[in-house]
Amino acid sequence: MGVISGKILKLNGWPEGPLIRLAKEAADALWQAGLDREQILARLEAVRASPSAFLAEGEVGELAAALAQAAAAPRERPEDLRPAPLDYRIWGREHIDGGALAQMDNALRLPVSAAGALMPDAHVGYGLPIGGVLAVEEAVIPYAVGVDIACRMRLSLYPQSPILLDQKPALFERALLAQTRFGMGAKWEKAQRPEHPVLDDADWEATPLLRHLHALACDQLGTSGTGNHFVEWGEFELTEPDERLGVPPGKYLALLSHSGSRGVGFKAAEYYSKLAMDQHSRLDKAVRHLAWLDLEAEAGQEYWTTMQLAGRFASANHHVIHQRVAAAAGLEAAGGVENHHNFAWSEKLPDGRRVIVHRKGATPAGPGVLGVIPGSMGDPGYVVRGRGAAGALNSAAHGAGRQMSRKQAVNTIPRKERDRYLRERGVTLLGGGMDESPQAYKRIEQIMAAQGDLVEVIGRFRPRIVRMADEPGDW
Repeated sequence: MGVISGKILKLNGWPEGPLIRLAKEAADALWQAGLDREQILARLEAVRASPSAFLAEGEVGELAAALAQAAAAPRERPEDLRPAPLDYRIWGREHIDGGALAQMDNALRLPVSAAGALMPDAHVGYGLPIGGVLAVEEAVIPYAVGVDIACRMRLSLYPQSPILLDQKPALFERALLAQTRFGMGAKWEKAQRPEHPVLDDADWEATPLLRHLHALACDQLGTSGTGNHFVEWGEFELTEPDERLGVPPGKYLALLSHSGSRGVGFKAAEYYSKLAMDQHSRLDKAVRHLAWLDLEAEAGQEYWTTMQLAGRFASANHHVIHQRVAAAAGLEAAGGVENHHNFAWSEKLPDGRRVIVHRKGATPAGPGVLGVIPGSMGDPGYVVRGRGAAGALNSAAHGAGRQMSRKQAVNTIPRKERDRYLRERGVTLLGGGMDESPQAYKRIEQIMAAQGDLVEVIGRFRPRIVRMADEPGDW
């Protein structure tokens, strides 16, 4: 019998089969090298946690190689869909189109699915509908996170009165125009590039893809995307106290932004989605975009690391934007709040199961969790406090949600009608395409009314000067 028995290894979580034999052999070699039993078990656990770090160590190298190979191979799972979807709750069904419902049904037929919920702003997306919340077991689905990984909201509050927006509109417009960059290729000239600790994050060296994407991150830090991404001045009224916001109830000048991880998130989503679809080529075509990566495998671990870094990068983007725009207007924030809404979290279901909860266009709304739910360029947004509804997987809507496709909006909404809508609400628009017209969105008041059991409204933001990606020829 070796110094460490198979029974002891099994009690420490080692699986039956070739790995336990290699672990016993490695234990004997470590004993010969002078380690005691506790040290040996600790070393074996370290090898199991990070096999690639021990490939060159003689006593444990063979074990490390076998563990690394096992981690790289996708775990065998059935790929046949369930005959019927798992039950799930729907909020605001009357506001949701049939296509989004069909997508959610299909997502709950996946063999890895554990639970789900659909928010009232839901509409058709790729794979999982926007506004869909999906919990899966021991896996992560890149397309259920989305192509704009870690897209998020940030609200900054300033002690000055919002009356300044009427008194000095040109100052605030100039700050937005000079200190923001929008669009697919948007970046800062080298002399204007911002600095932020996120660019020195060690995880940029974690994978070849992240090493490649680091230069793009340096180019795009402090910029915003196209579509519904924005940076806007407005007036915010806090009606319910919450010390985490940094200010007491009252009316404040505010800056609100919506953007994500830019090209970093897009290219990562593209790469890992293709990898997942290649690994699950037998998956039904109706859900091919919901192919998953096993979290126990190397690809799943790589994606998880990449997603977390994209989250930190997205947050840094907002931090830089707010700092630069506010400085240009001579302001310093007194408080604020921010949150992701295209992300995956490791959480527990009410029955105690540990799952990965994907919120694609859905706001985290656990007990007491603060979040921001915007309307459109012409409609109010809300700061909310989560109520922790288990049936919604601790989630809420992330906005008003589209009621028209972009093409339909461009083809059917007259520019004069959009401009009249904004003028009546005192909104100045800098840039912005017709596809983002307020009329293309559901009524935010109806969406909020449909989720009163999910969140408590504690403040209201009214947009006044809105900066979005330019249409050709603008500005």
